[in-house]
Amino acid sequence: MYKHRWSDGSEINLPIGKAVCIGRNYAEHAKELGNPVPSTPLLFIKPATALVPMEAPFSIPSGLGQVHHEAEIAMLITEKITKGDPEATIRAIGGVAASLDLTLRDLQSELKSKGHPWEKAKAFDGSCPISRFQPIEHFPDLSDISVSLTINGSVRQQGNSVQMICPILKLVQNIVEFFTLLPGDVVLTGTPAGVSEICSGDEIEMTVGDRISVRSRVTQ
Repeated sequence: MYKHRWSDGSEINLPIGKAVCIGRNYAEHAKELGNPVPSTPLLFIKPATALVPMEAPFSIPSGLGQVHHEAEIAMLITEKITKGDPEATIRAIGGVAASLDLTLRDLQSELKSKGHPWEKAKAFDGSCPISRFQPIEHFPDLSDISVSLTINGSVRQQGNSVQMICPILKLVQNIVEFFTLLPGDVVLTGTPAGVSEICSGDEIEMTVGDRISVRSRVTQ
């Protein structure tokens, strides 16, 4: 069962909340999928049941078409933030982690073509592998955090938060215009270019900054 944990393995005394995500927050990623770059943040939510530990082997669905990896920097919310309290934003971010927004790409394309919501392609059980959290103090500049994903020894994705269309603090402020963030919620901040299929048996390594490095394996 998933629990939020610090990098030393100790449990974080917070409930497991929702993950609020942003689509197309890196221009090159939007272009590679043939999507327009949005003028305002494109938000969607994964439920608590989407979160699984990245450190352990994690599974992907079978029989539902291609599963794509989207490597993202994740923020742990440790204080309530709601609309109209911009000063609370920086105080409320307590930790940073590596995460994957797993996407059923064929299903997403089918749903989009019909004008249907695409939660089934984004919010399925286990769709958000996430690492242990490093305290926010280790990341003094949220506008300069590197992220990379290597699969079977080949670099698939590489980026930096400086490339984000909507920077992290501004993103959190935009989210709370619509959804209150509660302690235990997680914010996924978007993925750089290079998304592609992930398969059972793949060996992955993901890094965020110089503080987070996690290895894992994909199962089915």
